[in-house]
Amino acid sequence: MRKLMIPVLVVALALLLMSLFVVQEGERGMVIRFGRVLDDNGVSRIYEPGLHFKMPLFDRVKTLDARIQTMEGRTDRFVTSEKKDVLIDTYVKWRISDFGRFYLTTGGGNNLTAEALLERKVMDVLRSEIGAREIKQIVSGPRNQDVLPDSLDDEEVATEAALQALEIDGERDKIMENVLEGTTDSALADLGVEIVDFRMKKINLPDEISESIYRRMRAERESVARRHRSQGREKAEVIRAQAELEVAKVLAEADRTARVTRGQADAEAAKIYSDAYSKDPEFFGFLRSLNAYEKSFSDKSDILVLDPKSDFFQYMNNANGAVQN
Repeated sequence: MRKLMIPVLVVALALLLMSLFVVQEGERGMVIRFGRVLDDNGVSRIYEPGLHFKMPLFDRVKTLDARIQTMEGRTDRFVTSEKKDVLIDTYVKWRISDFGRFYLTTGGGNNLTAEALLERKVMDVLRSEIGAREIKQIVSGPRNQDVLPDSLDDEEVATEAALQALEIDGERDKIMENVLEGTTDSALADLGVEIVDFRMKKINLPDEISESIYRRMRAERESVARRHRSQGREKAEVIRAQAELEVAKVLAEADRTARVTRGQADAEAAKIYSDAYSKDPEFFGFLRSLNAYEKSFSDKSDILVLDPKSDFFQYMNNANGAVQN
């Protein structure tokens, strides 16, 4: 009897261990019995993280990742409304919402199958959105009204950012919103998947048309640059003319002040000379003659042709200053 107890205990312990299963954090479990997912009134029975029981030998457990998954889409070619090709690189954030439906539609919970089906849905909607827009709308975000001036008059020049905002109403964010809205319901209904986010990572032009696009962009930027330069030259001419006018005014005022000051000084000097002459005319005449002699005979090579009896030599011919006859 004691010998039979040991095998019975071993079998019982093995059956107990086979009936236990653990669902890890970040996962959800489903029990598959005879190829069918166990359910409660038609709703798949989903096991949360923790320790659970199943029927040994007949049941097997399938665990699915409940965390957010990232699907890196391949770079694909799209045609815009201008019939031009663009290369867009995307990614999708998704997670399983209906685990039973996901298990059935993906052939046993195969993530690769799910991403292939999900990518097809996303690309179809994105292709439709790209085909309804031009390149400049695809590559640009929405206009930022904060950068636009409240008013522009003749004296103001719009900046490059403001000019671009006025010319382009980008819809890149709108495209991503439309793709997310257009695929959320169908992905949940068909795959049991919730799309959390969709983004366009990179937008490139094919090599065969990049050069022509760059030439056109360069021509547009050069046109804007020429407009800015001409406006700058016009402003410079106005500023230069105003500066020259101010300079002329300052110089004229300075010259007027100098002339007035010089005239007043000459009048004051003449008055001083007149007062001095009236006090002693004889001495004043003598002093002026000495100054004239000094200036006339400063250079020994100078020759004067004058009458010796002229008034110029009156103080040389006569110590008293009288002219000799």
